[in-house]
Amino acid sequence: MANNVGQGQEEEQQQIPLLTPYKMGNFHLSHRIVLAPLTRQRSYNAIPQPHAALYYSQRTTKGGLLIAEGTSISDTAQGYLDTPGIWTKEQVEAWKPIVDAVHAKGGIFFCQIGHVGRVSNTDFQPNGQAPISSTDKPLTPQNQAQFTPPRRLRADEIPQVINDFRLAARNAIQAGFDGVEIHGAHGFLIDQFLKDGVNDRTDEYGGCLRNRCRFALEVVEGVADEIGGERVGIRLSPFANYMECGDSNPNGLGVFMAESLNKYGILYCHMVEPRMKTVWEKSDCGLDSLLPMRRAFKGTFLVAGGYGREDGIEAVAENRGDLVVYGRLFLSNPDLPKRFELNASLNKYDRDTFYTSDPIIGYTDYPFLETTA
Repeated sequence: MANNVGQGQEEEQQQIPLLTPYKMGNFHLSHRIVLAPLTRQRSYNAIPQPHAALYYSQRTTKGGLLIAEGTSISDTAQGYLDTPGIWTKEQVEAWKPIVDAVHAKGGIFFCQIGHVGRVSNTDFQPNGQAPISSTDKPLTPQNQAQFTPPRRLRADEIPQVINDFRLAARNAIQAGFDGVEIHGAHGFLIDQFLKDGVNDRTDEYGGCLRNRCRFALEVVEGVADEIGGERVGIRLSPFANYMECGDSNPNGLGVFMAESLNKYGILYCHMVEPRMKTVWEKSDCGLDSLLPMRRAFKGTFLVAGGYGREDGIEAVAENRGDLVVYGRLFLSNPDLPKRFELNASLNKYDRDTFYTSDPIIGYTDYPFLETTA
C-alpha cells in the first residue's frame, strides 16, 4: 500500500509542469525551478565567504539548477560593496567549498560572470581610475553621486575585456562550477554596448544593431571557445531600462541576439520578461513578448521576471519557457520547489536585508516548511 501511495504522489507531482524533469544539454534536471543570480553583498573584499556554502546548499535540490550571484571578471568589473570576484587564485579557492556544498546535495551550479561597466565609481576601480564603458556618457544627475562618469573603451582595449571574460570562465570551471552564465543584462557593460540608449559609438562596436551586438557575441564566442558552448548560458534584458540603459527597438534587439547565439551552440538563453522595467518595477507589458526570442533560440530558454507559482506553471505548460527563474521568492523560501509542490504558503521576503553584510539575517535564517509547521 505504501508503494502505491508513493506512486500516486509521484504521478500527481508529474502533473505540475514546474516539477517535471528536463534535460538541459548534458544536465538532467529534476524540475524547472531555477535560483536566480542574486546580488547579496556578503563576499567581503570580493572574496566568497564560508556562509555562502550554507546559503546555496539550503536552496539546493537534487537535480536543481542554481545560478550564483553576479561575479566580477576583473578588478575593473566591480561596482558594489562586497560582491564576489573570480579573477584571482584566492577567489577561485574560496569558491571551491561553496560549489562542493551544492554538488554534495546533487545540485547543478553555474557562475554568473560579468562586468558592471559605468555602474561603478572610482572607489571600486584600480588606482582610482574612471570606470570603463561603451560610452563616456555619465548617468543622470540623480545617480552621479554614486556613479563616476565613465571612460569610453578604445576599440583596441576591447579584446582585453573579452579575454577577462574568457579567463573568468576558465577559473569558474577550475572552482568546480558546472558552467557559467554571461551577464548581459540590467544595464551592465554588455548591455551598455547592446542598447542604443547608451551606445553612441561610431566605430565597429556602435551604430547599427549588428555592430552594437558585436561585443556581446565576441564575449560569447571567447567563453564558448574556452570552456565549451555546452557549459555556457547568457542573461539578457532587452526590454529593461535599468541603470538608464534602454533600447528603441527591444524586440529587434532580443530576436537578433537570440538568432545570433545559435551560431555558438551555447546551452541556454536566460531572458528577463518585458513586464520588468527595472529590478523592482513592473510595466503593463503582457507575458507573450518573449515568444519571438523563444522561437529564434535553439537551446534551452529560461524566463525570469516576477513569476509566482501559477504563472510559472503556465509558462512551462504553454511552452513559453523551458525553465522559470525565481529570485525574491527563492531568496526567502530556501525550499521553494517543495512549497510549490505542496502549494504551501510562502515566507515573505524582507527587502531591507537584501544587500546588508550580515552573514545570517536575511540570508540563511529564512525558515523551511518543517520549522514553520
